[in-house]
Amino acid sequence: MLDAPGNSFNTTLLVPFDLDNHRYALPLTAVERIVRIGEITPLPKAPPIVLGIVNIGGRIFPVCNVRRRFRLPEREIDLRDQLILAQAERRMVALVVDEVSPVVECPEREVITAQKILPGLEYVQGVARLEDGMILIHDLDKFLSFEEEAVLDRALVEAQSLG
Repeated sequence: MLDAPGNSFNTTLLVPFDLDNHRYALPLTAVERIVRIGEITPLPKAPPIVLGIVNIGGRIFPVCNVRRRFRLPEREIDLRDQLILAQAERRMVALVVDEVSPVVECPEREVITAQKILPGLEYVQGVARLEDGMILIHDLDKFLSFEEEAVLDRALVEAQSLG
């Protein structure tokens, strides 16, 4: 949490993004940068949640399908889509999103943890009440299961040995 200048309360900085007109966010501390969608190279034997890999600045990122994880309708990737490059607990990932909005500052008292709303709510860290509505804060550390992580690791190693 950051202490906002001139305020006596703690705030959380969030990077909001949209998927099918649903609003989500990641903590700013997890986000490295946002880039335009580029060519995604298929990754054989990757878990179904992984669309493939991208090379950005010489670094390889697995591209995750947030729509599939949140059970939203699938659609073709559009050239207007964006990638959020973010740090999960065990690896950097690229998340395909419709659009990223400017960073918002949310008072800590306006963030409700997921456990208080619905215990066991997967992939959601909490809900923030903003002036223009509610936003779900995504828990990136729970995005990939341990099994999906292991399958992804094997697929990446196999791809490197072939390339």
